[in-house]
Amino acid sequence: MNPSSDAPTPPPLTEGQRDALLKLLADDDLAVAEVARQRLLHEGPSLQPWLRRHSLSDNPTLRRRTRELLRHFGAAEADARMCSFCRRAGDDLDLEEGVLRLSQTEFPDINADAYRAVLDDWARQVDEWMPTDRSDVDAVLAALHTVLFQHLGLRGNEANYYDPDNSYFSRVVDRRTGNPISLCTIVLLIGRRLELPLSGIGLPAHFLCRYQTPTREIYLDTFNGGRLLSRTDCIAFVNQLGRPFESAFLQPVSARRMLQRMCTNLEHAYENLELQPQLARVRRYHELLGGG
Repeated sequence: MNPSSDAPTPPPLTEGQRDALLKLLADDDLAVAEVARQRLLHEGPSLQPWLRRHSLSDNPTLRRRTRELLRHFGAAEADARMCSFCRRAGDDLDLEEGVLRLSQTEFPDINADAYRAVLDDWARQVDEWMPTDRSDVDAVLAALHTVLFQHLGLRGNEANYYDPDNSYFSRVVDRRTGNPISLCTIVLLIGRRLELPLSGIGLPAHFLCRYQTPTREIYLDTFNGGRLLSRTDCIAFVNQLGRPFESAFLQPVSARRMLQRMCTNLEHAYENLELQPQLARVRRYHELLGGG
């Protein structure tokens, strides 16, 4: 007879049982270690404080396997948080929260507050170069360019454009390289801290930042060293793709739409790499955001 699908859940592990499973987890026999791993996974995230103690073990096998379990639990929790975030109504999502939550689904150990602190510091550096008169658009843009693209070295990852890391905000900050939309996200979040009139612009096959005042409209190509473009340049770019220009191409993109586009980029990357679990995870976010 097949076991019932609603069989009672086993009681929580005792301290002695946990210690016994820990020894089995470090066993050289992979089949034995896997039995222990599955039982610990079944116990659930409540084991994390206990596992963290053993993740510093002198036994390298035990250290590695406990860290793998911690990463599994961390990723599951990050996935649940991201799904909850994607279910929020409206286009006016918090872009910063969204990209950090997305990063944690792949890198659950990252400290979101540490990345916020990095953005705070980069914004402070830009502010030190800013003109006293913020109406001097050229000087403001020069400050952004000097700090972000010259001193910090933000650049497009031309050598490996389809690397999934180009779409994970934490990795883009760490490596200071990424794809157009991830680099624009850095500029937008710094601009938000400095109250600059910046918005994201989703051209076909490219993404830009726009700096707009009542008298000026300038586009920043963050992937190509922060070069400045005019509206005419943007139209020419679209025409070079063989597409007729539409004014909608230069309309600001909401945070929700930006996150959808990031998910699309990750879907393409994971399809090319044939990484099905990651692909399924990102597709779920895309669908929850309304892009399915």
